[in-house]
Order: sequence, then C-alpha cells, then structure tokens
Amino acid sequence: MIVLVFAGLILLAHFYLWHRMVRSTTGPGRLRKALTWGVVGLAVLVVATFAGTRMELGHWLAWPGYVWLALMFYLLVFLAVLEVPRAVAAFFVRRAERRAAPAEPEPVSAMAGGPALAEQEPVPTVAGGTALPEPGLSEPVLPEPPLPEPAPETPPMSRRLFIGRATAAVAGVGALGTVGYGMTSALGDPVIERVKVALPKLDARLSGLRFAVVSDIHLGPLTGRGHTERIVRMINGLEADVVAIVGDLVDGSVAQLGALAQPLKSLESRYGAYFVTGNHEYFAPSGPMEWIEELGQLGVRSLRNERVEIKHQGAVLDLAGVNDLNGESSGDGPDFDKALGGRDTGRSTVLLAHQPLQVEQAARHGVDLQLSGHTHGGQIVPFNLVVGLQQPVVSGLATVDGVQVYVTRGAGFWGPPVRVGAPPEITMLELST
Repeated sequence: MIVLVFAGLILLAHFYLWHRMVRSTTGPGRLRKALTWGVVGLAVLVVATFAGTRMELGHWLAWPGYVWLALMFYLLVFLAVLEVPRAVAAFFVRRAERRAAPAEPEPVSAMAGGPALAEQEPVPTVAGGTALPEPGLSEPVLPEPPLPEPAPETPPMSRRLFIGRATAAVAGVGALGTVGYGMTSALGDPVIERVKVALPKLDARLSGLRFAVVSDIHLGPLTGRGHTERIVRMINGLEADVVAIVGDLVDGSVAQLGALAQPLKSLESRYGAYFVTGNHEYFAPSGPMEWIEELGQLGVRSLRNERVEIKHQGAVLDLAGVNDLNGESSGDGPDFDKALGGRDTGRSTVLLAHQPLQVEQAARHGVDLQLSGHTHGGQIVPFNLVVGLQQPVVSGLATVDGVQVYVTRGAGFWGPPVRVGAPPEITMLELST
C-alpha cells in the first residue's frame, strides 16, 4: 500500500511539472512530445531508484535518480511559490486582451442617415480604353503598378506563453542553484559543533569529559571509503574521551558495504567508541546483527539495551544505549528497564538513543542527557518543518520533560546527496557542572 501511495505521489508530481514546464512553455509539435516522454522517463527513474537501492539492485541508478529527486523537489517548491505571482500576471494579461479586442463594425446605411457617397465623374476614354489626358496635362495618367506583397512576419510570442516560459526559467534556475549548493554542502567536510552541557547531578570530577557525537553516516551506494576516512580523521582530531555513534551507520549489507566501514577501526578515544542501532540498520537484508558483529571486530562496542561505566578521574558516569524503535516489529526494540534499571540514581546518566522521540521513556527513568540523531536537521529545507511534527527536537540542544536532549544533524545524507540549511555535523560535546 505504501509503495502504491509513493508511486502515485511521484506520478502526480511529474504531471504537475509537465503541466508547468512543458505544456505551458511549448506549442503542439515534436518538441512537446519529446519533452513529455522525457518527463515520463524521469518519473520511472525515481521509482526504479528507490526499488533498486532497497533491494541492493541497480545501484548505478542511484546518482541520476537521487539527484533528479532533489531537482524535482525544488522545482515543485519554486513553482508552488510562483503560482501566486503567475496567477496575478495571468489576470492582467486576460484583462489587457479583453481591452485590446477590436469592436465589430456597425453597418452604414444612407437610409439611416449615413453620409451619401459622392458621385464620381466618369473618366473620358477613347476607343480601346485608353484614358484621355485631363485638361492641362499633356500625358495620359497611367495606373500605378501593384506593390509587392510584404514577406510574412513571425507572429509575436503570446503573453501567456511568455509568462509560462518566464515562470519555468525562474523555477529551473532556482532549483539548479539550490541543488548545486546543497550537493557541495552534503559532499563536503562536516561542520564541527562545539557544545557545553551542564548536568546538575554531575560529579565535579567528571566536568570536562568530552564526547565526540556522530550519527547518520549512511554508508551506501553514493558514498565511498573516503567518506568514512574523512569522518574518522575529523573525530580523531577532536581527541575525545568517548566516541558515540548514534545510529544509521549503513544502508545495506556487510557484503556490500563492509569495505566502506573498515576505517572505523582507526577511531581513537580514551574510553572507547560505542554504537546504538538506528532505523536503517533494520532495513538491511539480514537485520542489524551482522553489523553488530562487524563493528565488534572493528573495535566499536554496541550498546544493546545495556549500559557501561565510564570511570574518569575517580568518578563514574553511566553510559547507556537502547535499540531503535524500528526493532520492535522484530522483537529487538528498546528496553529501558534493562538498560537503566538497578543503577545508582545518584550518578549522572547519558543515554544513546537514535530517535529524539525516545526521550519520553528516558524521562521516566531519570536520564540526565540523551544523545540522538535521526532527523538530519531536516536535511533539505523546508523538511525541517515537517520533521518537527514527528520529533520533539529537530537539531541542537533542548530540554524535553526535564531531560536535556542533544540532536546532531548527522555526518552523512540519505537519498539525494543534498543538504540545504542543515550542513553535516560532528559534535564535540563537553559535560560540565
């Protein structure tokens, strides 16, 4: 059912694009037919890209398919914004056309008082039809030769066609510029966000403990090994005490993406690197377990509804992790009682949970700070407004039900290799009293 709804939305979006970008800018003919078939092909490309990448087939479609998806989205955005000025311009054009329409001539009748036609005097002629010269003229008046007919002129572009082409041009330039900027952002170096978080219960000896937080790396068909190497290099440059990878590391199987994850074995930190599952780990063909085992071999410990003690300068911090909500359908969902039950409530607790939404249960278990990802900060504006309807925090630090939540925008991307208004991020988070 979801697949049918998605396909229907894609077809509807492409029909609108055809109406505004093809039908409103061309006349009947070969050009319109060629462009129409082009739009049909692009619609098929989007559907094939989603189906192929989910089944680990046709990954060669990923680049053109996802880039067109981003262009399609921003064409829709710009065209929707331009609908109002376009409608206003069309209104004035219709009014101008009505004013310029020629009035039908009224019949002229002498009986009705119309002017009588002046009688013309006959021109005297001689036999053969040659006109006699008028009095005072020595030569007869010859009829003037007919003037050559002017060459047919190209009809001017109609006002409506001009509006259609102008609208399409503005939308096209806007979409291309936005997607170009977004690709530069998504494929470039993540931004290092430095954040200090004060925890009221924190032991003073733990003040200054630093977490390198990264999420949503999304190793997949559009990323290479260099993507992972760059993230590892930047994390190591932070010299963090703890590395926290908060879900959505991969978009595929170990067989397909294992080589891309190998640089993770070079992660450096004082107290280790930890991982919790995101929703995309459950999309892998064999589920998350193969990646849990793979990460263990790379030196990254997975916290599966469990906690560890981080001992620093003679004090102890509880670091807990819970599985993602998507694991519930396979009996591998989050278990807060298992991860947080029976601990010393006098100690501060930091929880790793992929989705900010999980803070609702974290609050009932007395968590001091939750580190999450999942949202990508919206990834492309205006999706940040939509994400806020489903998650309590889109990005940054906030307090929900008495629990502080930091949501990283993620270091990668999902789907289109585009980020607009939400650059990729690695966070250096420092605890304080």
